[in-house]
This record gives sequence, structure tokens and C-alpha cells, in this order.
Amino acid sequence: MSQPSQRLRDPQSVEDLLLYRLGRLYATAGSMVVRLCEGEFGITRREWRFIGWLGGAGPTQPSVLAERAALDRARTSRTLSTLTEKGLVSRVPLPRDRRLIVVDLTDAGRALYQRILPRVAALNRELLAGLDDASVATLTQALDTLQSRATGLLATTPLPKAERRRGRAGFTHQR
Repeated sequence: MSQPSQRLRDPQSVEDLLLYRLGRLYATAGSMVVRLCEGEFGITRREWRFIGWLGGAGPTQPSVLAERAALDRARTSRTLSTLTEKGLVSRVPLPRDRRLIVVDLTDAGRALYQRILPRVAALNRELLAGLDDASVATLTQALDTLQSRATGLLATTPLPKAERRRGRAGFTHQR
């Protein structure tokens, strides 16, 4: 059997793929955040992502929020509409150009952020408790490097655009 690091570099099965392993980690650990957000606070993980980002960054243009949340503008718009309907986010026109808006947390949104962040941070600390400080530093550096590499690959690798609406109709079996 090959070393674990070698299996990541030369995957022989789906379970050896970095993105598969990261996806499993995200699904497992992320499910705790989903249960917390949906079960206790009545918001989705995506809504929490926006509340969390706005809570840390303050007023932001929706296009910047879409980029930071790694979502397309349509999903961002729908999520912001839902958060506005829930009274957690407000849309404010910019004084210099009233066609442009920024979104920000309302008082209720800020209060929710202050209630959820410590709970999610505690889950984060508990997850990382299995690693020593040197491993956390190495992980942080590795994640930064992988993010930079993925961003570069996305910009330079010619792949067709995903058409999720096509679903199974887009699949063609070649013999």
C-alpha cells in the first residue's frame, strides 16, 4: 500500500482524491453548522455564510459578497432577498450613485451574528483540537497555497461551463 501523501499526489480511487476528502470533511463537520443554523436559528448555511461575512466586513456591495461567498449573482440575490424578508439584512443605496447599493446587517442580523459566531467558533476549535499548533500552522499554509493554486487553475484551465439545469439530459454515454 502506498503512503497517504503519495495517494493524494497520484490518486488510484475516488477516496484518494483531495477534493473528495475535503468534500467529506466539509459534509461531516458542516452538518453540525447546518443543524445549529437551521435547527436552532432558522437560517440556512448559505444565509449564515452571508451573515457571517457581513458581520465581519460590514456594508458590502452584493457583487463583492457574491465573489467572497463563491456564488453566482443570481443565488446571491435570492439569498439577500430572503435575508431582507427575514429582517436580517438591509439594502442601502450609495449616496454618490443611488443605482448602486450596499447590503448590511440590521440590528436583528447583527444580534444573530453575535449569537451564532461563538457557537460556530467553538465547533471550529473542537475540530482543530486534534491537531497541535505546528500542524495547524502547516494546515493554514497548505490551505492558502491550495486556494491560490485553485484560483490560478480555474482562470487558466479550459473546461466547459457547467450547465446544472440540464441534469441527466446533459449526460452522453460514449462506447
